[in-house]
Amino acid sequence: MLTQDYFGLENKVCVVTGGASGIGLATATLLAEVGAKVILLDINAENGERAASDLKNKENQAEFVQCDVTKSSECEKVRNYIEASYGRIDVLFNNAGVIRRKTVVDLEESDWDLVLDVSLKGIYLLSKYLIPLMASGGGGSIINTGSGWGIKGGDQAAAYCAAKAGVVNLTKAMAIDHGPQNIRVNCICPGDTDTPLLRDEAKQLNLKEDAFLVSSAKGRPLERLGTPRDIAKGVLFLASDLSSWVTGTDLIVDGGGLA
Repeated sequence: MLTQDYFGLENKVCVVTGGASGIGLATATLLAEVGAKVILLDINAENGERAASDLKNKENQAEFVQCDVTKSSECEKVRNYIEASYGRIDVLFNNAGVIRRKTVVDLEESDWDLVLDVSLKGIYLLSKYLIPLMASGGGGSIINTGSGWGIKGGDQAAAYCAAKAGVVNLTKAMAIDHGPQNIRVNCICPGDTDTPLLRDEAKQLNLKEDAFLVSSAKGRPLERLGTPRDIAKGVLFLASDLSSWVTGTDLIVDGGGLA
């Protein structure tokens, strides 16, 4: 039996938001490696086109579609395009997110709106338009990106903690609502992972990047930062047939940090 056979994802249509970099790109790459047809969504067209091109150069099935997940009209256009081009969707990885490292006192209203819109409203909008298409094809798997800080609070990240806590519980509500349509909905909760998002946090906190990355790895039983591929492996499990009876759960992938 081929390795791909264990996952059951060959030629399945998989959509990844925030797919131009970090965890999104690592997940898109891993899904393509097991034979899936991957559609990368991102607001950054230049990086997204480059990422999809790199994947296709390795003989994977991948393409990029620009999308701002905070806009209903753009999410609806994505649905229309996928329906016309593929006729189905099997996996949706709602991964797009941003962070602003501020307390509620220091946080501008525009920062609050941005973090909640991208991380939480984006899941609602894209799921709203893609779930009916997924259901019409017989079901599938949705994975939402939460965070360890969606389960346990963190400092100077009020909007992010609020958004990710919302993602964790929204996931459970979606799992209840859409289980009868054979749609599984789970949440991946990464710990500190070496991505552009984490490195941007250092700038926001006016800290030296290297020192910040070292401090982020401290105290974890596995004594290192996560890599995007570490998280992608968890997403692959939740997307694949290996998790066929798993829904409504949050999978913590953080090197033991919350433990």
